[in-house]
Order: sequence, then structure tokens, then C-alpha cells
Amino acid sequence: MTQLQSDVKIGVLALQGDVREHVRALATAGAEGVPVRRLEELQAVDALVIPGGESTTIWKLAAAFDLLEPLRARIKEGMPAFGSCAGMIMLADRIEGGIDGQQTLGGIDMVVRRNAFGRQVDSFEADLDFAGRGPYRAVFIRAPWVESVGADVEVLARAGDRIVAVRHGPLLATSFHPELTGDARVHSYFVEMVREL
Repeated sequence: MTQLQSDVKIGVLALQGDVREHVRALATAGAEGVPVRRLEELQAVDALVIPGGESTTIWKLAAAFDLLEPLRARIKEGMPAFGSCAGMIMLADRIEGGIDGQQTLGGIDMVVRRNAFGRQVDSFEADLDFAGRGPYRAVFIRAPWVESVGADVEVLARAGDRIVAVRHGPLLATSFHPELTGDARVHSYFVEMVREL
């Protein structure tokens, strides 16, 4: 069977994290997912996924690969981006609990608390309503939560009273790891966002 070519090419920042899983989920959602490690690869994509991992490591590797400023510039220019877990931290304008001098890419007017749900042993799954699309089983691994959002940020999901998914214009962020669930609805939501912009 021949696979149809996608009209949307979405990069997955391939410095750390669940790169293959995000590429697979994007394919399921109808987009072409490609790893991004270099500037020319970043320039060739319509949008970007920033996977989970460790936000300080992602920041340091982005700087080492000379991607930090180009990433910031593309986001500022309006490139759609989706950050999961550590990717959420990277898209936050402000963070709590970061290491001294830790930087983010920014873009979403929110304050995110690193490792807010606890350590690795405190990882859990929870059912939530993501963007009014019905029950969604979310996987939280050393996950952040959103402390506060600006007036233009749309809250898409909560775990209890904690904000765990947001959208700000072309930017989407989740505390949880949708790439680990086999349920591509979050990635489909992002692909729809990219197509609309």
C-alpha cells in the first residue's frame, strides 16, 4: 500500500527525549515528522515538536548545537510549536524551580513549575478532558504543571485543579506525554493547528 504524502512537515527537536514516538504519532495524525538537530533542518519544517526529557539538558544542547537563538526566532516569527513535559517548560516565558540561569525558548505567557508532580517514582496516569475531545488517558513522568497563565492563554486540560495543557496562538504545551499513549488526538489537534495557521 502506498502512503500518501503529507502536506505538513513537522520537525521533532532531536536533542533528547521521545523523538521516534513523536514522529510515529505525527504520522498517525497525518503529518510528516522529521528529526531536527541542525539549523538547515529547522528551516525546512512548517512546525516543531519539543519532546520531553530534561529541560536543562535540552537548553544546554540547543545552545551547544547553535539552535537556541534560531529556535527563539522561529517561535517569535509565529512558527507553530508543541512542547510536551520538558517541552512545555521550554515554551514557558517563566519557570519556577529551574537551575540558576536556566533559559527557555519562551513564547507562551505562563509560569511553569519544573518537576511539580514529584520525582520519577511519583509518575502516574490520569484521565482528563483534553480540549473538549472526551476522556483522554494522560501519562505524567516527573511532570511540570502550570502555575499561572496570561489573559490570552487558553487552558485545554487540568489534572484536578492543576493546569496541564495550554494553547497560546500557534503554541501548544502539555505537562504529559501524549506520544506514549497510542492515542494520537493531541498530535491531531496540533496538526490541525498547523494546517489552520
